[in-house]
Amino acid sequence: MWDFMAITKALADENRVRMLLSLRGRELCLCQIVELVSLAVSTTSQHMSILRQSRLVEGRKEGRWMYYRWAGPDAAPAVRRALQWMEESLADDPQVLRDAQRLQQILKIDPEELCQRRCPPTRNCGKPRRLAAAKRP
Repeated sequence: MWDFMAITKALADENRVRMLLSLRGRELCLCQIVELVSLAVSTTSQHMSILRQSRLVEGRKEGRWMYYRWAGPDAAPAVRRALQWMEESLADDPQVLRDAQRLQQILKIDPEELCQRRCPPTRNCGKPRRLAAAKRP
């Protein structure tokens, strides 16, 4: 029952669904997700935390930077079914299609630049590492 409740909570927010769909077939830096949904870093991070708690996404930290991807093939059956259902149900949704187009533009921008947009030079936010590849197998 816990998986079901956590998954339904995670999918009950449009922004979280948009974030989740942006991760189809790829890994993204939090900065790239922030750029897509145009929310504050802290708000986006909180949404991603809920998605992680539901086990719909996996995250990895590299230094102080967070990267996210869909749950892998070893995820619980309820997670795999929820991801499949969401993907199939929203395949032709206008917002999802707009996000996919916008994400293609975002992926052309250096992730360092995206992170700097959220952290003005007057603040000491550190320097992100370059992404070797935006996609992960």
